[in-house]
Amino acid sequence: LFLLVGLALFAGSIPEIIDIVKTFPKYNGTYLSDRGRRHIVVCGHITYESVSHFLKDFLHEDREDVDVEVVFLHRTPPGLELEGLIKRHFTTVTFFQGSIMNTVDLQRVKVHEADACLVLANKYCPDPDAEDAANIMRVISMKNYCEESRIIIQLMQYHNKAYLLNIPSWDWKQGDDVICLAELKLGFIAQSCLAPGFSTMMANLFAMRSFITSPDMAAWQNDYLQGTGCEMYTETLSPSFSGMTFSQASELCFVKLKLLLLAIEVKPIDGGDTKISINPQSSKMPANTVGFFIAQSAEEVKRAWFYCKACHEDVKDENLIKKCKCKHLMTFRKGVRAIQLVGKTMANKTGATPATPFSAALSKPLLNIKNSVMAKEENGSKPVMNGRPTNKPADQQKNGKMEVGIADDQAKDFDFAKTEMKYDSTGMFHWTPARSIEDCILDRNQAAMTVLNGHVVVCLFADPDSPLIGLRNLVMPLRASNFHYHELKHVVIVGAVDYLRREWKTLQNLPKISVLNGSPLSRADLRAVNVNLCDMCVILSAKVPSNDDPTLADKEAILASLNIKAMTFGDIITNIESMGDSKDALNNMGDTTVKRPGPIYGTNVPMITELVNDSNVQFLDQDDDDDPDTELYLTQPFACGTAFAVSVLDSLMSTTYFNQNALTLIRSLITGGATPELEIILAEGAGLRGGYSTPDTLSHRDRCRVGQISLSDGPLATFGEGRKYQDLFVASLRNYGMLCIGLYRLRDAALTTVDATSKRYVITNPPFDFGLLPTDQVYVLLPFERKQSRFSFSETEV
Repeated sequence: LFLLVGLALFAGSIPEIIDIVKTFPKYNGTYLSDRGRRHIVVCGHITYESVSHFLKDFLHEDREDVDVEVVFLHRTPPGLELEGLIKRHFTTVTFFQGSIMNTVDLQRVKVHEADACLVLANKYCPDPDAEDAANIMRVISMKNYCEESRIIIQLMQYHNKAYLLNIPSWDWKQGDDVICLAELKLGFIAQSCLAPGFSTMMANLFAMRSFITSPDMAAWQNDYLQGTGCEMYTETLSPSFSGMTFSQASELCFVKLKLLLLAIEVKPIDGGDTKISINPQSSKMPANTVGFFIAQSAEEVKRAWFYCKACHEDVKDENLIKKCKCKHLMTFRKGVRAIQLVGKTMANKTGATPATPFSAALSKPLLNIKNSVMAKEENGSKPVMNGRPTNKPADQQKNGKMEVGIADDQAKDFDFAKTEMKYDSTGMFHWTPARSIEDCILDRNQAAMTVLNGHVVVCLFADPDSPLIGLRNLVMPLRASNFHYHELKHVVIVGAVDYLRREWKTLQNLPKISVLNGSPLSRADLRAVNVNLCDMCVILSAKVPSNDDPTLADKEAILASLNIKAMTFGDIITNIESMGDSKDALNNMGDTTVKRPGPIYGTNVPMITELVNDSNVQFLDQDDDDDPDTELYLTQPFACGTAFAVSVLDSLMSTTYFNQNALTLIRSLITGGATPELEIILAEGAGLRGGYSTPDTLSHRDRCRVGQISLSDGPLATFGEGRKYQDLFVASLRNYGMLCIGLYRLRDAALTTVDATSKRYVITNPPFDFGLLPTDQVYVLLPFERKQSRFSFSETEV
């Protein structure tokens, strides 16, 4: 009887038990870490799209064996698509439901034991500032729970980076880092104004991609795809490189090892933080120098560590360069130091480096400047300054503090008696006293009367209340101090003044900016700013995408792009050579030395369009045959450098996790020289501060920059006549200190057929035996020159 009663009661409780089991959340457990296996916690904007993009890059096969588990934490359970994706990667991916703001949930996913915590942002949110504020709160919660946690966060807006500095335990030296999408996106576009297509090359370098060429593809597609397979890696150079200059090491790597050495890591003599030096000049490298390479795989980069002069000097096949039996190469190593492998900072591995001539030279760069100036003074009859004769008395040059090292080409732009501050307080950017926006506004007639040539036109769509996109990040790289003042490209912004007034406080201290209050869709406004004579036309939109149909987010940008392409200029634009009356205006607005005829058809105007939605790239080029489902990097506009989307920055999260120095290198190449010191100044909200030109700040100009050189004329013209890429690489490095990193080639090399186009495409790090053409343009990293450059870098031929 007792058993029967018990069974009856139990049977009656079964529905309640089932309800209790059903209500227990499926993703409410606790993460159990395997001993010896690391894990990362990913939170923020967790959707099927964001997770699939992240995992595709993070778990890419080129990363070799990455034994890291990915733990996602989100408030709501995953949808069916996301759940299916997680199950497909069940060995490396785990999902938990919970809030990053809850200490109990942080404990459940073991944030205190995590190798890093990554915060993903919603790039398509209607309110970027609110999105940033929410993500910064997530960082505060994690830092409050565990101060030692390494955190990598995506932010939308540059000005919100300042709030991270307010978190006491935020420390970039310990691996904390922020990927600011606005800063990098506009920085990439800015570099494309200096070297068209450069944004495509850099975006392909930090994304993990495998290329498969095919005989069925066009020749240009195969060339482009081979470059997309290149990535950025780091590796310690073998002892055989010790004592070499960077140029010698780079030449050896390219010719012998088939590797492209871009930069090295340098420890200052005073024991400060290590710095990344890109294409440094004439300094010896110490032992255990870490190099930054462009290569197809991590396996290839190991050659730089295995190379031994005694054993491998006569080896012809780079694949035979393996670990040899020499005593000094038997040192124990934990594996390749690659961006694609997990590791902490390089400082922990290489240890302290003794003081060397290399680091000593870096800490006292002014000595080299003074020596070169003094040598020239002794040789010439006139006093010489920065490589040019000048009429100033020699004692005046030496006495005045602000005159030391001032570029002589600035004398015509500034009154030396009245103005002492030419650069900002860090010496990294050109600076001018604040001007009101009214002083820089042009109407259509004023713009038409001003002879603009070789400038940058920014077509900006914005409502008066649109979120700020941070135009400072576009203009600052174009105002880097490693350009002489006369080399700066004038920036003309065509858009609504009401919006620009809100942006102006961040632009008011940057020289050579004008504003045309008009519409980027107005052909009259575009003709007034000589869009056909510009070096680059940038099309941006600050408008918030509509929730109704996200695919229409790029409608203004696409319409503006097609509008310019449909324009003709032959019988309308006046020949600028005949406008002698405008010489003074031209002196103020741009470079008088470069006067070239513009294209007749709008299709030949150099242009880069920023897109929100990747799929809209199919509408930019009417003559391409890209499938609507083609990935962005495989489309013709992206390969040609005429389109850029913020989605290409997604892979930077993985890149930064695997090697923090990769982001530092990318930032220094893209931003023109932004430093932690500058970010602290900008965090004050008062904009750039002017600084007096001291030997210390002037030495900061001595850094390399991106350029593009044509093989059709000039000192390198002979290489366009059937020579090989290796010949060009070696000659440029030896004779001019320029590091070649790629080509910008005409899609149709012979413009003879009716269907031929003048479009160019990007070839990243071509093979050593790649044939050159006279119409090719070369991407180079060139050192700062204190005198007039022998190359014309402002020409962007089509």
